Amino acid sequence: MDITVNKSKKLRGIIEIPADKSITHRAFMFSSLTKGEMKVSNYSKGADCMSTLKIIEKLGCEIKFINDKEVLVNAKNALKAPLTPLDCGNSGTTTRLMMGLLAGQKFNTKLFGDISLSKRPMKRVIEPLELMGTRFIHNDYKLPLEIIASDLNGINYVSPLASAQVKSCLLLAGLNAKGETIFTEPYKSRNHTELMFEYMGADIKINNNSASIKNSQLNPTDINVCGDISSAAFFIVAALITPDSDITIQNVGINETRSGIIDVLKAMNGDIEILNERTISNEKVADIRARYSSLKATTIEGAIIPRLIDEIPVLVIAATQAEGTTIIKDAQDLRNKEADRISAVTNEFKKLGADIIEKNDGFIVNGKTELLGDCEIECYHDHRIAMSAYTAGLICKKPIKINEFQWVDISFPEFLNLHSKIQS
Repeated sequence: MDITVNKSKKLRGIIEIPADKSITHRAFMFSSLTKGEMKVSNYSKGADCMSTLKIIEKLGCEIKFINDKEVLVNAKNALKAPLTPLDCGNSGTTTRLMMGLLAGQKFNTKLFGDISLSKRPMKRVIEPLELMGTRFIHNDYKLPLEIIASDLNGINYVSPLASAQVKSCLLLAGLNAKGETIFTEPYKSRNHTELMFEYMGADIKINNNSASIKNSQLNPTDINVCGDISSAAFFIVAALITPDSDITIQNVGINETRSGIIDVLKAMNGDIEILNERTISNEKVADIRARYSSLKATTIEGAIIPRLIDEIPVLVIAATQAEGTTIIKDAQDLRNKEADRISAVTNEFKKLGADIIEKNDGFIVNGKTELLGDCEIECYHDHRIAMSAYTAGLICKKPIKINEFQWVDISFPEFLNLHSKIQS
């Protein structure tokens, strides 16, 4: 599906963002380990999370949709050997976390994915899992692969990179391993796994950038999933760069390991208010108000990068509208996403008129720049590039065309409908 984006006069209104994908993935996966029944409310309906739900069903969970916002997961007969290979679709989160969940089980499992996912590296989780005793059959550390039934031992693993997926993978494996599994990272990555494990009664301890876990049984505990700050980011940036805009986004997760986007945009002089703070299912939640602002350039680097890695493409759009030179570095992991996001963002946003220079680990963006539009944007099968381009299109002088916009459905099928509610 190709779409055309026209310049918007202003964005006004109140919306509620869809459920957090990271938390939904974990709620579904962890429910499969409970040997009981639990309800997941306000879950993400994106294709990636549906890949996870279909996999736990193949692993023996009974899935019952109560209504369009609640699903009941009965894991009393899970986990058991699937009859067919497990399809991870386009979801790197599904793949990497499932590898930890399935390591140490008493049966073999095959995982595969679509063409895009099959190109993405899995070495970062395979190597530490092998240190724990997991055996794999794979081709150059990529999908498809087979996990061989193995007995696991806990390890003390010091990760060279801050990665919530690697951390979560090893902590999941640690639930089923002898002894203690310790994961230490250079910076603290998103901690939804640790918070949910605590909420569900796992034997887990947190010490700064280290998390340790012992063999544990998770309790079936109902989970209400908050809104996704990564999805909210596109609307926040859109409001900040579109003149005369004023929007409020309700029920957004503001977990400190995910809220780097808010910190950076405030540092850029973004007019953002955090309202109605509360805690839901062990996660911090709030409403976010964003208004049109005169943005200023900044430098984004170091410890904040893991807190906003997924939001960098749309931050580049914000940087094009900021006075001065914005520098983004230490973000080389962007090259291992659905696309090489550093190369793709540079190539496509230059078409819009952005003054952007590609670096090995990020970007240099010179602003403030008038975005001209009158071009076609490729999204490289990457939902975040597609939505970032849409955000830019709202202020482009002339319309832009985004090819294959349907990739947005991977994470955010409600995106266009929500935008229609606030545009004028």
